[in-house]
Parts: sequence; structure tokens; C-alpha cells
Amino acid sequence: MPMLLIQGALLADATRADILVQDDLILAIGPGLDDPGHPARAGWPPPDRIIDGRRRLAIPGLVNAHYHSHDVLLKGMFEPLPLEQWNLLALPPSYPRRPRAELRLRTLLGAAECLLGGITTVQDMNRLHPFDEDDLDLVLDCYRQVGLRVVYAPHFSEVPPTESIPHLADCVPEAERWRLSGGVSLFPRGADPLGRIEAAIVARRDDAGLVTFALGPSAPERVRPATLARLAEVSARLDIPVFTHLYESRATVVGARHAAPGGSLVTQLAEAGLLGPSLGLAHCVWLDAEEIARIAEAGTHIVLNPVGNLKTRSGIAPIKALRRAGARLALGADNCSCSDSQNLFQVMKAFCALPAVSDDPDEDPPEAADALAAATEGGAAALGLGGKVGALRPGMKADIVLLDLTDPCFVPMNNPLRQLVFAESGRAVRTVLVDGRIVVDEGRLTAFDMTALADEAAALLPALHADARAVRERLAPIFPLVQEANRRAWAEPVPLWRYAGRCPTCAPTQLRADPA
Repeated sequence: MPMLLIQGALLADATRADILVQDDLILAIGPGLDDPGHPARAGWPPPDRIIDGRRRLAIPGLVNAHYHSHDVLLKGMFEPLPLEQWNLLALPPSYPRRPRAELRLRTLLGAAECLLGGITTVQDMNRLHPFDEDDLDLVLDCYRQVGLRVVYAPHFSEVPPTESIPHLADCVPEAERWRLSGGVSLFPRGADPLGRIEAAIVARRDDAGLVTFALGPSAPERVRPATLARLAEVSARLDIPVFTHLYESRATVVGARHAAPGGSLVTQLAEAGLLGPSLGLAHCVWLDAEEIARIAEAGTHIVLNPVGNLKTRSGIAPIKALRRAGARLALGADNCSCSDSQNLFQVMKAFCALPAVSDDPDEDPPEAADALAAATEGGAAALGLGGKVGALRPGMKADIVLLDLTDPCFVPMNNPLRQLVFAESGRAVRTVLVDGRIVVDEGRLTAFDMTALADEAAALLPALHADARAVRERLAPIFPLVQEANRRAWAEPVPLWRYAGRCPTCAPTQLRADPA
């Protein structure tokens, strides 16, 4: 079994240590491991490779707990848009079936960006539209080739936008609703989406490898109630987590008040048997105080995506209230077409900074240590990998990131943890290990050439741009109607406010029920 030694690296707690890696695990961490006579090295041959860590900061590999690889090639395509309008312009249901060369490229490019930015584990809630097992195998093989750890959740929905977006059915005439999709069905008519996804997972499951699985219903309001209950049963039987979106925009609260049991999607999840530690909820911007308490008590994980929520105009999640309630928090970078980069350094900074201007100014926002914990151990727990990744400890997977301490963001060195969260942008990442394998060496991918991937992207982009233009042209006649549905949703009273500054229409008494 190969041995690797990292000598004298600075740790986030400002101490220095050697890190001894054996095969895929951290064997030991502490001072003096470069001494062949150290007890931890008894009976072992000399390391196969030694990395000088004296000018390196060593941190656990970051965990991107909410990500979609399906729109990697659309980064930079959109200005900030309301969520419901962005959905129609950017997501797979609006597009023709994508060629396999594009599926391969988008998976590799997204994985490359993650690794080069210090992300070693990702939860990919990926939509293959239509769902195809051969396409699934292609995507999973890409992850294995590039060396990124992934918890893969096939992303699916059953309910059309006219049933899940409030007022859309009232605003868009039935004769024009064909414009809301690209005409490709996710599954054939009469198919059982969850049954097909379960069968695909069971046939490919290998919990010892880099690829593990989860279930990925788009949102409670986008699948049938019977499917929600089945999801809980399949999750328990296969012992895999479930990830879904919850209360990403104000319109989803309005929709819940019209259709969900008791006006609450959290109640709907609880009645389906899903609320618990095996559930991860992305976004949760518009939770109220009672829902926050229920989620925290159930041990359900919340994956915050503050950067993406800004670009989709969705608001600022009640981070202080979630922490006050003891909710289990993780961080994600979300879609490439709405946050535009897979960069958890940006996300950690936003996690600390946004609550400082959006809640009670007398209550302290999260600190740098809280951000790193959410981006590592919090994400690992949400993905069902707690105790395996997310920390530098003996027996943990050797998912390790080394950052260059001579980068300007770390000079002068005053506090490694704060400078990691508030100053670093990803530029200082030099070496990345996943499962003990070096996948980024001195800032370069070891499995793929980025220049070659860039050339592939340039060759495929004209066809993608043509399809994106066709999507915009198809939607153009009804886009004012979609905007009208959004305006009607905003006209309905909601006793919550998730933006910086005071609600222009809410009375103070309306907001007291929600201390967030």
C-alpha cells in the first residue's frame, strides 16, 4: 500500500504537523512523523513520496453539498433573474436532449473546477433529460476518471410548472403552455420514475468506491404526494439519503400556503416520513420560526447556498435563526448558471458576511471556524459520509488540500483560519488528495489537461448557444405572462422578509412570529 508523507504543514488551528497517508486513509497526524523511528511508522517502509508542507496550509477537502452538473456549460449566460424565470431559461427540461460529448464535457469541467478549488466531495443532483442508464454510466465514469468523490442523486420531478408555480396556470393560456418545456419527456408516459431510478442505483451501487448514491426529488411541490411517501421507504431500505430543494423563493411559500398540508412544505415532508437525519434540504431561505424548530429537532440537514440565492433574487436564508435553533448546516455552490462558479471560498465568506447585514445587528454572525465546519464536517454529515471525510484525523479518508502560504492572501500570516475564509479565493490551492490519490499537483489536474477540455468546449459551444437561443425565442411570447405570475405571487401577503433592509409592506407585528 503506497505511503505519502506531508512534512510540517500549517493547520487551521495555527499548529504545525506532519500527515502520514497510507493508501486511502490518514494513518497519523502530528509532529515528528518524518522520523523513521516514530511509533506510528513502526513496521512500515519509507514513504513513496514526501511533500514539503512548510509553506503549505493543510485543510480537510471541502464538501460541496449542493451542486448540479447539468448546466456547467451555461456559466455566464444570465444576469440576475427571479428563480422561476431562470428555471425556464437554464434547466434541462427546456432544452433538447444533450449529446453524449456534451454530457462528458460538462461533468469533467465541473469536476475539474471543484478539484482546482479544493473541493474533494460533491453532491451532484444531476438531471439527465431524458433519464437514460447509458448516459448515467458515462457521467459516473467521468467522476471516477477525474478522481472527485461524488454522492450522485438522479434529479427528477413529476409535476409541471403550471401546477407547482403559483398563478402560472392562471396567466399562461393552455394553448401556449407547450412553450414551457423543450418537448422532451424525462420518462416515457406511464413510467414509474422512482422505480426506474431505484433500479439504476441498485445495479450500480458500490459503497467502497468514489461514487455513492442518493435520491433527488426536485422539491416537495414538484413530485406527487404518493411519491414522497415512497421516497422515504426507498431511502430507508437502501440506506441512502434524500436531497431536495425547499423554500428557495418567496413564490414557493405562496404555493405552499395554497396546496401543502397546513400550508407548510415541512409538514408535507413530515407526513411523508421524510423529515429526519437522512434528509438534506437545499436553500431553506423562506422557512418560518416553527418550521426551523421542527427541522432542527428532527436532525434534518440544511444546505445553504448563499451566493446562488443572491443571483436568483431569492433572498438571504435566516442563518442566525438556524444556528440559534441548532440546525445541522452544510454549504453548497449550486448551479453554474446561477452562482456561476463552484467556489466554496466565496460561499464561506458569504455565509459569515450576509447574516451580519440581514438580521439583528446585536447578534454576532457566524465566525470563520463555523464556516469551515459547515464546508467540511457539516457537508460530510449531510451526505451520509460523516466520520469518513471532512476532517484531518487518523482513520479518515485522505481527502486533503494544501494551500500556498506565499500567496498574497496569506501574507502576512495573522490568522490562518480567518484568512482562509475571508481572504482566500481558491487561487492558493496547490495540491489536492482524494482517497489518498494526488488529483491536483502544483495547481494542475493530474488526470486531464484543461487546455484540451477548453478546446472541446469551444467545439461544442456553437450548438449549445443555438439551442439556448431557441429556448429564449420559444419563451419570449409568454415571458411577460411568467413575470405577471411572479407579480401576483408577490402581491400575496407572507409574514416573512428575507432581504437586507426592512419589509416595505409588512407591519412589525407580522414579523415577530419569526425571530429570524
